[in-house]
Amino acid sequence: MIFLKAFLVGGVICAIGQLIIDLTKLTPGKILVIFVIAGVVLGAFGVYEPLVEFAGAGATVPLTGFGNVLVKGTREAIMKDGLLGVLTGPMSAGAAGIMAALISGIVVSFLAKPKQK
Repeated sequence: MIFLKAFLVGGVICAIGQLIIDLTKLTPGKILVIFVIAGVVLGAFGVYEPLVEFAGAGATVPLTGFGNVLVKGTREAIMKDGLLGVLTGPMSAGAAGIMAALISGIVVSFLAKPKQK
């Protein structure tokens, strides 16, 4: 049942992204930013956490989940370090995902053959 919940919630998030691509003239980069900001806003208002508890990876893997991680890290750092947590919280919470993306990009850049345009 947990796989079905994750698939449905993740699928709905992806379907929303596809609808935005199909119905607007927004670039993929702008859509990615919109999804991260949506995760931040929903996390800040406490709406995203129940979705994470319900769907698990279906809600944490998409970019909205990354935005939620940034909010959670900021909240925890503010409780621990005060106002300085606004600066340190998002980076410490999102460090693992950022490093995974960087390392993956480096590995793929060595394996891929670039083509001349």
